[in-house]
Amino acid sequence: MQPNPTTFSVVFIAAMAVFVLSCIQRFRLVGIGRAEDRFHHVWLRVRHMLVYAFLQRRVLDKPFGINHFVLFWSFMSLMLANAEFCVHGMFPGVGFASLIPLIHHPLVFIFDLVSLLALLCVIIAAVRRIVWPPYPEAVTLDAFIILSLVGLLMIAFFNLHGIEIAIGKEAAAAFMPVSSAFAAVLYTEPLPYNIENQMIIWWWVHAVVLLTFLNYLPYSKHMHILASIPSCFFRRFERPNTLPQETFVKGGAFGVQNVNQYTWKDLFDAYSCTECGRCQNACPAAATEKPLNPRQVIHDIKVNLLQNGRLLRRGRQAKLPLIGGQGEGSISENAIWSCTTCGACMEVCPVFIEQMPKLIMLRRYLVQMEAKFPEELLNFFENMEQRSNPWGIAPTERTKWSSQRSVRTFDPSTCDYLLYVGCAGAFDARNKQVTVALAMILDAAGISWGILGKEELCCGDSVRRLGNEFVFDRMARANVKLLKDKGVMKIITLCPHCYSTLKNDYRSYGLEVEVWHHAEFIERLLDKGLLKLARPVDMGRTVFHDSCYLGRHNGVYEAPRNVIRRTTGQPPYEMARKRGNSFCCGAGGGRMWMEEHLGTRINLERIGEVLAKHPDTVCVTCPYCMTMFEDGLKDKGAEQVRVKDIGEVVAESLYRARDADTDG
Repeated sequence: MQPNPTTFSVVFIAAMAVFVLSCIQRFRLVGIGRAEDRFHHVWLRVRHMLVYAFLQRRVLDKPFGINHFVLFWSFMSLMLANAEFCVHGMFPGVGFASLIPLIHHPLVFIFDLVSLLALLCVIIAAVRRIVWPPYPEAVTLDAFIILSLVGLLMIAFFNLHGIEIAIGKEAAAAFMPVSSAFAAVLYTEPLPYNIENQMIIWWWVHAVVLLTFLNYLPYSKHMHILASIPSCFFRRFERPNTLPQETFVKGGAFGVQNVNQYTWKDLFDAYSCTECGRCQNACPAAATEKPLNPRQVIHDIKVNLLQNGRLLRRGRQAKLPLIGGQGEGSISENAIWSCTTCGACMEVCPVFIEQMPKLIMLRRYLVQMEAKFPEELLNFFENMEQRSNPWGIAPTERTKWSSQRSVRTFDPSTCDYLLYVGCAGAFDARNKQVTVALAMILDAAGISWGILGKEELCCGDSVRRLGNEFVFDRMARANVKLLKDKGVMKIITLCPHCYSTLKNDYRSYGLEVEVWHHAEFIERLLDKGLLKLARPVDMGRTVFHDSCYLGRHNGVYEAPRNVIRRTTGQPPYEMARKRGNSFCCGAGGGRMWMEEHLGTRINLERIGEVLAKHPDTVCVTCPYCMTMFEDGLKDKGAEQVRVKDIGEVVAESLYRARDADTDG
């Protein structure tokens, strides 16, 4: 008994019309965003889409990703079955049953099995959300509506085909083991007199649930089913370690106040979010009870876009402020200033959403248009503008670290490398020791190098990450001019923040130079045999911490580990969160110059992980990490644990080698 094709055709066409209209209305709002080129390298984008969207490479990084992978591919397989279901409902003579058995039987076998897999995945997902939710807010009505619809769709499929098998209308029954099991259990002899009516009911249940599911998607968080695959296609290829420049003109608007000031890709990200919670679980601010939740930030942007998009497209004023924390769809200033720009959120996102840059664009608006920022940043900004360092120390003090060494001023005719000391390496008492250690290493290796001395300027990393793009722009232009005028072609840095800024941010200002972080450079010297180390340095039980700006932002993971291994004779002990999953020290994004008034201190969270390894020494590669770790160990009463930069460890080995030569 077949449902009325005319009735179903009307229902199907109406449902599809509503679905298409809903998608058009929602996706056209993305068009209010600013232009951005995400269409270059098309074939590379296609490859990345296949790897990350269809093969779900990042999804599978977490154990539960297997469940999502199976459910995804079950759906992909059942798209064909559901398409056939709809076509057959409108045109009863068209369907897979008319295919030759060699094609028909394998198809129905696959559909039967993947329907069971989909049902099992739905049950597992529901149990997980109730018993072990991925994050506290994961138990939502929206999630259970979707899971219920998918589960009901599979149950309708089995009942429909089970009845067909029971009444002998399914020629491929032998190839449908799950549906046959339903028939054997639920529809046995004697068959009820209304069995064919029950089949019609289950047919319509299947049809209504399928079309309801389709029309619910644009209005739920599961809109990512439609947006996540394109999101992987439009991903940023390079690491998101830099930010777009702004053009400063009189009367211009800077940063982001309303959603239409984001790019179209930023707005598309809001639709792509699966709300899986991975960014939330990786975020150091969220982990330490700060008001920042990167998942919620993306959700708020989506809500704001849906509420304000049509108004902004017509040139009218937005009703719901994007900044201010006035409920759902509005982001609080405390959340905006809590970001450490560590990049952990972007590292784990399965669909390559760029959360961090969106927050910095909000900071740009607050700083440059409203002059609203935490009070402690007032002196910081003034010091940067007036003396080009965070402490406001006179530039003549930049060379005091070298009082006990013979250090030359950089001259391209006699120096191959510029040692870019940086503000911490020049002014901070503890990090001056690292600078001296690196100078010794360079001399021991016979490297010709020099410094800029009092002419050196701050790179402006913190200024840019804090949203003061106008000041950063002036600093960057001055720095690029200075480096070009000096004829600098190769730079060695001690600080990952200087390293990333010189290497990445300054590229858009026309600076194309070779930039080395000292971890990379020391590894290179060791590889070339230019450094003569003594027997391994005994640092006790040594733990290594990955700097966010050296690791996640620039992909340098092996170099510092290799240096430690070759200097101490053994690889460092690893913390639970390491490499791309490393936990921030809390100082990035300008947080070095701000107090943590909310939640617990990020550095104490990381120190807890350090102490769990019972170390004698913690090795770092960043002056910010050095400061945050030493402060954290003092707060924890664990001063017996030493914090050493890898440069200091290598220098100690060189001292021993020199002493051994002297004794000999």
